[in-house]
Amino acid sequence: MAFPQRPARPRRKPKVKAKTVRKDPLFVDGERPRPMYVDYKNVELLKKLINRHGKIVSRRKTGCTAVSQHAVSLAIKRARFMALLPYVGE
Repeated sequence: MAFPQRPARPRRKPKVKAKTVRKDPLFVDGERPRPMYVDYKNVELLKKLINRHGKIVSRRKTGCTAVSQHAVSLAIKRARFMALLPYVGE
């Protein structure tokens, strides 16, 4: 028993999203500091890289490279341990 075939639907073109290039917040004058180190006592910078719940913001949102994001997460964890930043939000 053969089933009748439906007519093919025209395919929709996927919407093209414009990529915005975010500048790495840790780069100084467009250059990566070597060695990559983020000071855990720089609470003003670290507060920009955590959300209001106290979670570390992802690389996609901050625009950090993988190396700088690793340094940021390490600095945030050190600052939390030293009680400079909260573990949880308000």
